[in-house]
Parts: sequence; C-alpha cells; structure tokens
Amino acid sequence: MNLLPYDSETLVSALSKEEVLSHLNRVTREVNFLDQRTQVRGDIVFNGLVGQKGFRISKVVDKGDTFLPLILGKIEATPRGCILFINYRLFPGALFFIAFWSIILLAFTAFYSFLLPNFSYAIICFLLGIANYVVAMYFFNRQVKATRKVFHQLINFQMKD
Repeated sequence: MNLLPYDSETLVSALSKEEVLSHLNRVTREVNFLDQRTQVRGDIVFNGLVGQKGFRISKVVDKGDTFLPLILGKIEATPRGCILFINYRLFPGALFFIAFWSIILLAFTAFYSFLLPNFSYAIICFLLGIANYVVAMYFFNRQVKATRKVFHQLINFQMKD
C-alpha cells in the first residue's frame, strides 16, 4: 500500500501500439455530463480521452465515487508489441479535499496544543486527521485494484472476430 494516493505500473503487451489504442478507443467515450445522450452505456468501460501517444481515462461508474482513480497512460511501440506506462492518481478535486481537511485538522491540533491548551481536543483533531487519511488511502487503493483488473482484462483480451 502506498503512502500517497498515487500508483504506477509498467505493462508489456504483445499487441501493437495501434491495436491497444484502437481497443481503448472502442471502449472509451468522451462524456459531457450535461448531455444525456453521451451517457449511453453499451460496451463503454472507460470515460476519457485516448490520443496517439497516450490516454487519460477513468472507469465508468453508475454513481459518484470520490476515490475513483484517474488513469494516465503513455504507450511506446516496440518491435514485438508495446510498453504501457500507467499512472493511477486521484482526481484533482478529491486530492484537494483530502489535503484541505488534513491541513484544517492539523491546524486545529496545533491550535489546541499550543494556543488554547486542551490536549483532549488536540488528540481528537489529530486522530480525525489520521482517520481521514487512512480511509482515503484505503478506498483509493481499493478502487485502483478494481480499475487495474478491468484495464488488464482489456489489454490481455483475445481477438474473437
């Protein structure tokens, strides 16, 4: 388990760079959440963008999930396939709120420790800050595991047509 909401991996695929991008394009849709027509499920597994050199995607979910990882990937072609460099990280909004509440609770801990000595409140604030961080990391790592499983299934698929 990482100490920061970030994970990375390097995958080697026997598929060519073009095949991987093509399959990612097939199961990825750029979604405008204000337009209901773009939210049709079908065989779409990821939301995001797929370009010529890489991709920026996230798993499709039915309901909001704060700890859903953003997958940033870069693909390099090799003579026998391709290499995928994958980074999993929190969306910027989720990262902001984790940092915000951690800083607020740390400030209250300092306030109750030094300015207005009430050590029981200081300990409560400190423990809430740690709980906030532990819960965030647990749910982020759980979502990374689920997203990684879906992504690996996509990359290791067998052509059926």
